Amino acid sequence: MIKKSIIGLIRPKVEYEMVGPTTPGAQAISAPMNVTLLVDIPLENRNALLIKAGEKVKEGQKLTVSKESDVYVISTVTGEITAINPFTGDRGKEYTAIDIKAGGDEIDDTFSAFKSKPALDNAINFLECVPGKPDLKRLNDPDRPIKKIVVAGMDPDLLVAAKQYAVRYSCIPIKKGIEILKKITGINDVVLAVPPSLERDAHTEMIDTVAVSTKYPSAIPRMIVKDVLGQEIQAGVKLEDMGICFISAESIAAMGDAYKDGKIPNRKLVTIINKDLTKTVVSAVIGTPVGNILAALDITTNDQDRIIAGGPMRGSAVYAGDYPIQPDTDAIMIQDKADIPNVSDSACINCGECIRTCPVNVPVNLLVRFLEAGEYEEAADDYDLYSCVECGLCSFVCTAEMPIFQFIRLAKHELVRIQEEEAEAEAAAEAAEAAEAEQLEAEENA
Repeated sequence: MIKKSIIGLIRPKVEYEMVGPTTPGAQAISAPMNVTLLVDIPLENRNALLIKAGEKVKEGQKLTVSKESDVYVISTVTGEITAINPFTGDRGKEYTAIDIKAGGDEIDDTFSAFKSKPALDNAINFLECVPGKPDLKRLNDPDRPIKKIVVAGMDPDLLVAAKQYAVRYSCIPIKKGIEILKKITGINDVVLAVPPSLERDAHTEMIDTVAVSTKYPSAIPRMIVKDVLGQEIQAGVKLEDMGICFISAESIAAMGDAYKDGKIPNRKLVTIINKDLTKTVVSAVIGTPVGNILAALDITTNDQDRIIAGGPMRGSAVYAGDYPIQPDTDAIMIQDKADIPNVSDSACINCGECIRTCPVNVPVNLLVRFLEAGEYEEAADDYDLYSCVECGLCSFVCTAEMPIFQFIRLAKHELVRIQEEEAEAEAAAEAAEAAEAEQLEAEENA
Protein backbone atom coordinates (compact mmCIF):
# COMPACT_ATOMS: atom_id res chain seq x y z
CA MET A 1 0.00 0.00 0.00
CA ILE A 2 1.34 3.42 -0.91
CA LYS A 3 1.61 5.52 2.24
CA LYS A 4 2.21 8.94 0.81
CA SER A 5 -0.41 11.67 1.09
CA ILE A 6 -2.35 13.07 -1.85
CA ILE A 7 -0.19 16.12 -2.50
CA GLY A 8 0.45 17.58 -5.95
CA LEU A 9 3.38 19.59 -7.24
CA ILE A 10 1.75 21.62 -9.99
CA ARG A 11 -1.67 23.30 -10.06
CA PRO A 12 -3.70 22.92 -13.27
CA LYS A 13 -4.62 26.20 -14.93
CA VAL A 14 -8.08 25.22 -16.12
CA GLU A 15 -10.77 27.37 -14.47
CA TYR A 16 -14.34 26.56 -13.47
CA GLU A 17 -17.12 28.82 -14.73
CA MET A 18 -18.92 30.56 -11.90
CA VAL A 19 -22.60 31.20 -11.33
CA GLY A 20 -23.13 34.82 -10.32
CA PRO A 21 -25.91 37.17 -9.18
CA THR A 22 -27.06 37.87 -12.75
CA THR A 23 -27.22 34.21 -13.83
CA PRO A 24 -30.80 33.35 -14.92
CA GLY A 25 -32.74 30.62 -13.15
CA ALA A 26 -33.19 27.07 -14.41
CA GLN A 27 -35.49 26.45 -17.38
CA ALA A 28 -38.38 24.13 -16.47
CA ILE A 29 -38.89 21.20 -18.84
CA SER A 30 -42.47 19.93 -19.16
CA ALA A 31 -43.18 16.63 -17.43
CA PRO A 32 -42.92 13.75 -19.94
CA MET A 33 -45.62 11.24 -20.81
CA ASN A 34 -43.26 8.39 -19.94
CA VAL A 35 -40.48 8.15 -17.36
CA THR A 36 -37.88 5.47 -16.67
CA LEU A 37 -36.56 4.94 -13.15
CA LEU A 38 -33.43 2.87 -12.55
CA VAL A 39 -33.23 0.68 -9.45
CA ASP A 40 -29.66 -0.04 -8.38
CA ILE A 41 -29.96 -3.85 -8.48
CA PRO A 42 -29.95 -6.29 -11.43
CA LEU A 43 -33.18 -7.84 -12.66
CA GLU A 44 -32.64 -11.55 -12.01
CA ASN A 45 -36.03 -13.14 -11.36
CA ARG A 46 -39.14 -11.55 -12.81
CA ASN A 47 -41.38 -13.93 -10.87
CA ALA A 48 -40.00 -12.62 -7.58
CA LEU A 49 -40.69 -8.95 -8.33
CA LEU A 50 -42.72 -7.05 -5.74
CA ILE A 51 -44.19 -4.82 -8.45
CA LYS A 52 -45.65 -5.78 -11.82
CA ALA A 53 -46.46 -4.17 -15.15
CA GLY A 54 -50.00 -2.82 -15.11
CA GLU A 55 -49.90 -1.63 -11.50
CA LYS A 56 -50.97 1.92 -10.70
CA VAL A 57 -48.51 4.15 -8.84
CA LYS A 58 -48.66 7.64 -7.35
CA GLU A 59 -46.13 10.44 -7.40
CA GLY A 60 -43.94 10.10 -4.32
CA GLN A 61 -44.67 6.38 -3.87
CA LYS A 62 -41.79 4.19 -2.74
CA LEU A 63 -41.13 1.31 -5.14
CA THR A 64 -39.09 -1.68 -3.94
CA VAL A 65 -38.55 -4.47 -6.47
CA SER A 66 -37.15 -7.28 -4.32
CA LYS A 67 -37.78 -8.77 -0.88
CA GLU A 68 -34.07 -9.48 -0.65
CA SER A 69 -32.95 -5.87 -1.07
CA ASP A 70 -33.92 -2.58 0.56
CA VAL A 71 -32.90 -0.61 -2.55
CA TYR A 72 -35.79 1.47 -3.84
CA VAL A 73 -36.82 4.31 -6.14
CA ILE A 74 -39.48 6.96 -5.68
CA SER A 75 -42.08 7.30 -8.41
CA THR A 76 -41.80 10.79 -9.87
CA VAL A 77 -45.18 10.69 -11.63
CA THR A 78 -48.67 9.30 -11.11
CA GLY A 79 -49.51 6.64 -13.66
CA GLU A 80 -49.17 3.00 -14.63
CA ILE A 81 -46.12 0.75 -14.74
CA THR A 82 -45.81 -0.35 -18.37
CA ALA A 83 -42.63 -2.44 -18.26
CA ILE A 84 -39.85 -3.71 -16.00
CA ASN A 85 -36.65 -4.59 -17.81
CA PRO A 86 -32.91 -5.03 -17.25
CA PHE A 87 -30.77 -1.98 -17.99
CA THR A 88 -27.00 -1.88 -18.48
CA GLY A 89 -25.15 1.28 -17.51
CA ASP A 90 -21.55 2.47 -17.47
CA ARG A 91 -18.89 -0.27 -17.25
CA GLY A 92 -21.52 -3.00 -17.36
CA LYS A 93 -23.38 -1.85 -14.25
CA GLU A 94 -26.73 -3.67 -14.13
CA TYR A 95 -29.98 -2.00 -13.08
CA THR A 96 -33.68 -2.76 -13.08
CA ALA A 97 -35.55 -0.23 -15.22
CA ILE A 98 -39.15 0.67 -14.35
CA ASP A 99 -41.10 2.36 -17.15
CA ILE A 100 -44.12 4.40 -16.06
CA LYS A 101 -46.75 6.02 -18.28
CA ALA A 102 -47.86 9.26 -16.63
CA GLY A 103 -51.52 10.03 -16.07
CA GLY A 104 -53.17 11.79 -13.13
CA ASP A 105 -51.91 13.97 -10.29
CA GLU A 106 -52.35 11.92 -7.10
CA ILE A 107 -49.63 12.30 -4.48
CA ASP A 108 -48.66 9.44 -2.17
CA ASP A 109 -48.89 10.81 1.36
CA THR A 110 -46.85 8.13 3.19
CA PHE A 111 -43.87 10.42 3.74
CA SER A 112 -46.03 13.33 4.92
CA ALA A 113 -46.58 11.51 8.23
CA PHE A 114 -42.91 12.15 9.03
CA LYS A 115 -43.01 15.86 8.21
CA SER A 116 -43.22 16.99 11.83
CA LYS A 117 -40.93 14.33 13.33
CA PRO A 118 -37.70 14.09 11.30
CA ALA A 119 -35.53 11.05 12.00
CA LEU A 120 -32.58 9.48 10.24
CA ASP A 121 -34.46 6.21 9.71
CA ASN A 122 -37.30 7.82 7.77
CA ALA A 123 -34.84 9.94 5.79
CA ILE A 124 -32.97 6.76 4.77
CA ASN A 125 -36.26 5.02 3.95
CA PHE A 126 -37.68 7.79 1.75
CA LEU A 127 -35.09 10.40 0.75
CA GLU A 128 -32.18 8.51 -0.76
CA CYS A 129 -33.63 9.10 -4.23
CA VAL A 130 -34.13 12.86 -3.97
CA PRO A 131 -32.20 15.05 -6.45
CA GLY A 132 -28.49 14.54 -5.89
CA LYS A 133 -29.03 11.00 -4.54
CA PRO A 134 -27.51 11.35 -1.04
CA ASP A 135 -26.07 8.19 0.49
CA LEU A 136 -27.72 8.68 3.87
CA LYS A 137 -26.81 5.19 5.07
CA ARG A 138 -23.26 6.46 5.47
CA LEU A 139 -24.51 8.65 8.29
CA ASN A 140 -25.80 5.62 10.17
CA ASP A 141 -22.76 3.32 10.08
CA PRO A 142 -21.48 2.61 13.62
CA ASP A 143 -18.31 1.04 12.22
CA ARG A 144 -17.38 4.26 10.40
CA PRO A 145 -18.94 7.13 12.35
CA ILE A 146 -19.19 10.41 10.47
CA LYS A 147 -17.93 13.46 12.33
CA LYS A 148 -18.05 16.10 9.59
CA ILE A 149 -20.50 16.68 6.73
CA VAL A 150 -19.45 18.77 3.75
CA VAL A 151 -22.32 20.14 1.67
CA ALA A 152 -20.93 20.41 -1.87
CA GLY A 153 -22.03 23.68 -3.43
CA MET A 154 -19.74 23.40 -6.43
CA ASP A 155 -19.73 20.78 -9.18
CA PRO A 156 -16.51 18.78 -9.56
CA ASP A 157 -16.54 18.82 -13.39
CA LEU A 158 -16.08 21.74 -15.77
CA LEU A 159 -19.10 23.53 -17.32
CA VAL A 160 -21.49 21.86 -14.83
CA ALA A 161 -23.54 24.15 -12.57
CA ALA A 162 -26.26 22.06 -10.85
CA LYS A 163 -24.81 22.41 -7.35
CA GLN A 164 -24.01 26.11 -7.83
CA TYR A 165 -27.60 26.72 -8.98
CA ALA A 166 -28.88 25.02 -5.85
CA VAL A 167 -26.82 27.39 -3.71
CA ARG A 168 -27.77 30.44 -5.75
CA TYR A 169 -31.53 29.81 -5.83
CA SER A 170 -32.28 27.51 -2.87
CA CYS A 171 -30.57 29.08 0.13
CA ILE A 172 -33.64 28.88 2.36
CA PRO A 173 -34.27 25.16 1.64
CA ILE A 174 -30.53 24.50 2.14
CA LYS A 175 -30.66 26.22 5.52
CA LYS A 176 -33.71 24.13 6.43
CA GLY A 177 -32.02 20.98 5.16
CA ILE A 178 -28.89 21.58 7.20
CA GLU A 179 -31.00 22.14 10.32
CA ILE A 180 -32.79 18.85 9.66
CA LEU A 181 -29.52 17.06 8.96
CA LYS A 182 -27.98 18.20 12.22
CA LYS A 183 -31.11 17.19 14.12
CA ILE A 184 -31.45 13.68 12.69
CA THR A 185 -27.75 12.81 12.79
CA GLY A 186 -26.50 14.65 15.86
CA ILE A 187 -23.60 15.88 13.72
CA ASN A 188 -23.10 19.61 14.24
CA ASP A 189 -19.92 20.00 12.19
CA VAL A 190 -21.56 20.80 8.84
CA VAL A 191 -19.96 23.16 6.32
CA LEU A 192 -21.10 24.38 2.91
CA ALA A 193 -18.29 24.40 0.32
CA VAL A 194 -18.89 27.08 -2.34
CA PRO A 195 -16.93 29.12 -4.87
CA PRO A 196 -16.04 32.69 -3.83
CA SER A 197 -18.76 34.10 -6.11
CA LEU A 198 -21.47 32.41 -4.03
CA GLU A 199 -20.16 33.01 -0.53
CA ARG A 200 -22.48 35.98 -0.03
CA ASP A 201 -25.52 33.99 -1.26
CA ALA A 202 -24.69 31.09 1.06
CA HIS A 203 -23.65 33.03 4.15
CA THR A 204 -26.08 33.14 7.05
CA GLU A 205 -25.49 32.83 10.76
CA MET A 206 -26.87 29.28 10.53
CA ILE A 207 -24.54 28.05 7.76
CA ASP A 208 -20.77 27.75 8.03
CA THR A 209 -19.16 28.22 4.62
CA VAL A 210 -15.74 27.48 3.19
CA ALA A 211 -14.44 28.84 -0.12
CA VAL A 212 -13.28 26.52 -2.89
CA SER A 213 -10.73 27.66 -5.46
CA THR A 214 -11.94 28.24 -9.02
CA LYS A 215 -9.01 26.24 -10.43
CA TYR A 216 -9.88 22.80 -11.73
CA PRO A 217 -10.01 20.20 -10.11
CA SER A 218 -10.34 21.92 -6.72
CA ALA A 219 -14.06 20.99 -6.33
CA ILE A 220 -13.44 17.23 -6.34
CA PRO A 221 -14.19 16.06 -2.77
CA ARG A 222 -10.71 14.68 -2.04
CA MET A 223 -9.18 17.95 -3.21
CA ILE A 224 -11.52 19.92 -0.94
CA VAL A 225 -10.47 17.78 2.02
CA LYS A 226 -6.79 18.36 1.27
CA ASP A 227 -6.80 22.00 0.17
CA VAL A 228 -9.74 23.51 2.09
CA LEU A 229 -10.06 21.37 5.19
CA GLY A 230 -6.30 20.87 5.44
CA GLN A 231 -6.43 17.14 6.13
CA GLU A 232 -3.93 14.63 4.80
CA ILE A 233 -5.41 11.75 2.80
CA GLN A 234 -3.63 8.43 2.54
CA ALA A 235 -3.86 6.54 -0.74
CA GLY A 236 -6.76 4.10 -0.81
CA VAL A 237 -8.43 5.56 2.29
CA LYS A 238 -12.08 6.48 1.76
CA LEU A 239 -13.38 9.77 3.09
CA GLU A 240 -15.93 8.01 5.29
CA ASP A 241 -13.01 6.16 6.91
CA MET A 242 -11.78 9.62 7.90
CA GLY A 243 -15.19 10.51 9.34
CA ILE A 244 -16.09 12.85 6.44
CA CYS A 245 -19.22 12.64 4.29
CA PHE A 246 -20.05 14.76 1.22
CA ILE A 247 -23.68 15.53 0.28
CA SER A 248 -24.65 17.79 -2.60
CA ALA A 249 -26.27 21.16 -1.94
CA GLU A 250 -29.14 20.10 -4.19
CA SER A 251 -29.80 17.07 -1.97
CA ILE A 252 -29.79 19.20 1.17
CA ALA A 253 -32.23 21.64 -0.44
CA ALA A 254 -34.45 18.72 -1.48
CA MET A 255 -34.45 17.38 2.09
CA GLY A 256 -35.38 20.83 3.38
CA ASP A 257 -38.29 21.05 0.95
CA ALA A 258 -39.41 17.48 1.71
CA TYR A 259 -39.75 18.12 5.44
CA LYS A 260 -41.31 21.55 4.88
CA ASP A 261 -43.95 20.39 2.38
CA GLY A 262 -44.35 16.72 3.33
CA LYS A 263 -43.72 15.85 -0.32
CA ILE A 264 -40.68 14.23 -1.91
CA PRO A 265 -39.17 16.52 -4.63
CA ASN A 266 -39.19 14.97 -8.10
CA ARG A 267 -37.26 17.49 -10.24
CA LYS A 268 -33.53 17.43 -10.94
CA LEU A 269 -31.28 20.33 -11.95
CA VAL A 270 -29.31 19.30 -15.04
CA THR A 271 -26.72 21.29 -16.99
CA ILE A 272 -27.15 20.73 -20.72
CA ILE A 273 -23.88 21.39 -22.57
CA ASN A 274 -24.47 21.97 -26.28
CA LYS A 275 -22.11 21.14 -29.13
CA ASP A 276 -20.65 24.66 -29.08
CA LEU A 277 -20.06 24.35 -25.30
CA THR A 278 -22.81 26.80 -24.44
CA LYS A 279 -24.82 25.57 -21.49
CA THR A 280 -28.36 25.75 -20.15
CA VAL A 281 -29.44 24.63 -16.70
CA VAL A 282 -32.84 22.95 -16.73
CA SER A 283 -35.21 21.52 -14.16
CA ALA A 284 -36.53 18.14 -15.30
CA VAL A 285 -38.65 15.41 -13.73
CA ILE A 286 -36.44 12.50 -12.70
CA GLY A 287 -36.85 9.75 -15.30
CA THR A 288 -37.28 12.14 -18.23
CA PRO A 289 -35.57 10.82 -21.40
CA VAL A 290 -32.64 12.97 -22.50
CA GLY A 291 -34.22 13.27 -25.94
CA ASN A 292 -37.23 15.14 -24.48
CA ILE A 293 -34.94 17.74 -22.95
CA LEU A 294 -32.89 18.18 -26.12
CA ALA A 295 -36.08 18.62 -28.15
CA ALA A 296 -37.33 21.27 -25.71
CA LEU A 297 -34.05 23.16 -26.16
CA ASP A 298 -34.04 22.71 -29.98
CA ILE A 299 -30.81 20.71 -29.81
CA THR A 300 -30.48 18.17 -32.62
CA THR A 301 -28.28 15.11 -32.63
CA ASN A 302 -27.02 13.35 -35.72
CA ASP A 303 -25.60 9.95 -36.46
CA GLN A 304 -22.29 9.39 -34.62
CA ASP A 305 -22.76 12.37 -32.32
CA ARG A 306 -22.01 11.51 -28.71
CA ILE A 307 -24.26 11.95 -25.66
CA ILE A 308 -22.34 12.09 -22.39
CA ALA A 309 -23.74 11.82 -18.88
CA GLY A 310 -21.62 14.27 -16.93
CA GLY A 311 -19.17 16.97 -17.90
CA PRO A 312 -16.30 17.12 -20.39
CA MET A 313 -13.59 15.86 -18.02
CA ARG A 314 -15.30 13.15 -15.97
CA GLY A 315 -18.43 12.15 -17.91
CA SER A 316 -19.29 8.80 -19.51
CA ALA A 317 -20.83 8.26 -22.96
CA VAL A 318 -24.41 6.96 -23.01
CA TYR A 319 -25.08 7.52 -26.75
CA ALA A 320 -28.86 6.93 -26.77
CA GLY A 321 -31.40 9.74 -26.50
CA ASP A 322 -33.74 7.56 -24.45
CA TYR A 323 -31.28 7.55 -21.55
CA PRO A 324 -33.31 8.74 -18.53
CA ILE A 325 -32.32 11.58 -16.20
CA GLN A 326 -31.62 10.07 -12.78
CA PRO A 327 -31.32 11.65 -9.31
CA ASP A 328 -27.52 11.94 -9.72
CA THR A 329 -27.46 13.16 -13.34
CA ASP A 330 -25.90 16.60 -12.99
CA ALA A 331 -25.11 17.18 -16.67
CA ILE A 332 -25.70 15.97 -20.21
CA MET A 333 -23.16 16.93 -22.84
CA ILE A 334 -23.59 16.66 -26.61
CA GLN A 335 -20.50 16.28 -28.79
CA ASP A 336 -20.63 16.69 -32.54
CA LYS A 337 -19.03 13.74 -34.29
CA ALA A 338 -16.46 16.11 -35.82
CA ASP A 339 -15.36 17.35 -32.39
CA ILE A 340 -14.98 14.01 -30.61
CA PRO A 341 -11.36 13.81 -29.43
CA ASN A 342 -9.15 11.23 -31.05
CA VAL A 343 -8.23 8.17 -29.02
CA SER A 344 -5.14 6.21 -29.96
CA ASP A 345 -3.75 2.80 -29.08
CA SER A 346 -0.24 4.24 -29.34
CA ALA A 347 2.21 3.60 -26.55
CA CYS A 348 3.23 6.28 -24.06
CA ILE A 349 6.01 8.49 -25.48
CA ASN A 350 7.22 9.71 -22.07
CA CYS A 351 6.61 13.37 -22.81
CA GLY A 352 5.82 14.00 -19.14
CA GLU A 353 2.73 16.19 -19.73
CA CYS A 354 0.51 13.94 -17.58
CA ILE A 355 2.97 14.08 -14.69
CA ARG A 356 3.26 17.86 -14.87
CA THR A 357 -0.49 18.41 -14.87
CA CYS A 358 -1.48 15.77 -12.28
CA PRO A 359 -2.74 17.62 -9.18
CA VAL A 360 -1.83 14.73 -6.87
CA ASN A 361 1.61 13.84 -8.24
CA VAL A 362 0.81 10.34 -9.53
CA PRO A 363 3.56 8.87 -11.80
CA VAL A 364 1.04 8.53 -14.62
CA ASN A 365 3.56 7.51 -17.28
CA LEU A 366 4.50 4.44 -15.25
CA LEU A 367 0.99 3.74 -13.98
CA VAL A 368 -0.50 3.61 -17.48
CA ARG A 369 1.87 0.85 -18.59
CA PHE A 370 0.47 -1.49 -15.94
CA LEU A 371 -3.11 -0.43 -16.69
CA GLU A 372 -2.68 -1.20 -20.40
CA ALA A 373 -1.43 -4.68 -19.49
CA GLY A 374 -4.28 -5.29 -17.05
CA GLU A 375 -1.88 -5.48 -14.10
CA TYR A 376 -4.26 -3.63 -11.82
CA GLU A 377 -3.05 -4.90 -8.46
CA GLU A 378 0.53 -3.93 -9.29
CA ALA A 379 -0.70 -0.52 -10.41
CA ALA A 380 -2.45 -0.05 -7.08
CA ASP A 381 0.40 -1.37 -4.93
CA ASP A 382 3.37 0.23 -6.67
CA TYR A 383 2.21 3.18 -8.79
CA ASP A 384 -0.40 5.11 -6.80
CA LEU A 385 -3.58 4.08 -8.61
CA TYR A 386 -5.62 4.88 -5.51
CA SER A 387 -4.08 8.33 -5.16
CA CYS A 388 -5.79 9.37 -8.40
CA VAL A 389 -8.75 11.72 -7.86
CA GLU A 390 -10.15 11.05 -11.37
CA CYS A 391 -9.96 14.60 -12.69
CA GLY A 392 -9.20 13.50 -16.27
CA LEU A 393 -6.40 16.01 -16.83
CA CYS A 394 -3.99 13.25 -17.82
CA SER A 395 -6.15 12.27 -20.82
CA PHE A 396 -6.78 15.94 -21.62
CA VAL A 397 -3.07 16.69 -22.10
CA CYS A 398 -1.86 13.31 -23.39
CA THR A 399 0.31 13.86 -26.48
CA ALA A 400 -0.16 10.23 -27.54
CA GLU A 401 -3.96 10.59 -27.19
CA MET A 402 -4.20 7.62 -24.83
CA PRO A 403 -7.48 7.13 -22.90
CA ILE A 404 -5.64 7.22 -19.57
CA PHE A 405 -8.64 8.34 -17.56
CA GLN A 406 -10.73 5.40 -18.83
CA PHE A 407 -7.88 2.99 -18.06
CA ILE A 408 -7.85 4.30 -14.49
CA ARG A 409 -11.62 4.03 -14.03
CA LEU A 410 -11.64 0.53 -15.49
CA ALA A 411 -8.80 -0.55 -13.20
CA LYS A 412 -10.59 0.68 -10.07
CA HIS A 413 -13.81 -0.99 -11.22
CA GLU A 414 -12.04 -4.29 -11.89
CA LEU A 415 -10.26 -4.25 -8.54
CA VAL A 416 -13.58 -3.81 -6.73
CA ARG A 417 -15.04 -6.69 -8.76
CA ILE A 418 -12.05 -8.92 -7.97
CA GLN A 419 -12.28 -8.10 -4.27
CA GLU A 420 -16.02 -8.85 -4.24
CA GLU A 421 -15.48 -12.17 -5.99
CA GLU A 422 -12.72 -13.11 -3.54
CA ALA A 423 -14.95 -12.18 -0.59
CA GLU A 424 -17.83 -14.24 -2.02
CA ALA A 425 -15.52 -17.22 -2.60
CA GLU A 426 -14.17 -16.94 0.94
CA ALA A 427 -17.67 -16.75 2.39
CA ALA A 428 -18.76 -19.76 0.32
CA ALA A 429 -15.73 -21.73 1.51
CA GLU A 430 -16.44 -20.86 5.12
CA ALA A 431 -20.09 -21.84 4.71
CA ALA A 432 -19.11 -25.17 3.13
CA GLU A 433 -16.62 -25.82 5.90
CA ALA A 434 -19.23 -25.04 8.54
CA ALA A 435 -21.77 -27.31 6.83
CA GLU A 436 -19.23 -30.13 6.66
CA ALA A 437 -18.38 -29.71 10.34
CA GLU A 438 -22.08 -29.73 11.22
CA GLN A 439 -22.62 -32.91 9.21
CA LEU A 440 -19.68 -34.64 10.91
CA GLU A 441 -20.99 -33.64 14.30
CA ALA A 442 -24.43 -34.99 13.41
CA GLU A 443 -22.91 -38.29 12.25
CA GLU A 444 -20.90 -38.58 15.47
CA ASN A 445 -23.96 -37.92 17.62
CA ALA A 446 -25.90 -40.52 15.65
